[in-house]
Amino acid sequence: MNGRTDRDLRRGDWLILVDAETTGSYHGEMAEAQHLVLCVDDEMVGLRVRKAVLERAGYQVITAGSGPEGLELFAREPVEAVILDYSMPGMHGGEVAMEMRQRKPAIPILLLSAYLGLPGNVTSLVDLYMTKGEGAELLLEKLKSLLPSGLD
Repeated sequence: MNGRTDRDLRRGDWLILVDAETTGSYHGEMAEAQHLVLCVDDEMVGLRVRKAVLERAGYQVITAGSGPEGLELFAREPVEAVILDYSMPGMHGGEVAMEMRQRKPAIPILLLSAYLGLPGNVTSLVDLYMTKGEGAELLLEKLKSLLPSGLD
C-alpha cells in the first residue's frame, strides 16, 4: 500500500482517503473554482492524505504542521477556508481559531477532531465541526458549503 502501514490507517486517517491517494480513484465532486484551503494538523500522515483528497477535488491546498505555522500562513496567504485539527501540542485548535477570527473574521473554519463533544467555547469559534472518522465525502460536502459556489 505505497509504504503505508496498518498503523498509519489506525491513526484516525480515513480509509477512503488512503484509497484515493494510492489508487487515484476518488470520485468526489470537483471544486467549482480553485479555492485556496489551509489545512493545519500536527499529524503528518492525515495532513498529506487530506491534501491529496482536496487537490483531487479541485482545491488548492497549503498545509501547516502546527498552530503557529498555520497562523503565519493564514496571515500571509489569501486563504479562503481553513481545515483545522483540534488536538495539537503547544497550541490547540481552539486557540488557533481564536487568533484567526481576530485577524480575518470572515474566513470560514472547519474544525476536525478525533474527540466527540468539544467545549462550546471552542465550537462557537468555528463555522463547522466534524470528527475525523466521518470520512472524505462529508469533509468535501461541508467544505463546499462554506465556500462561494462560483466566481461571477
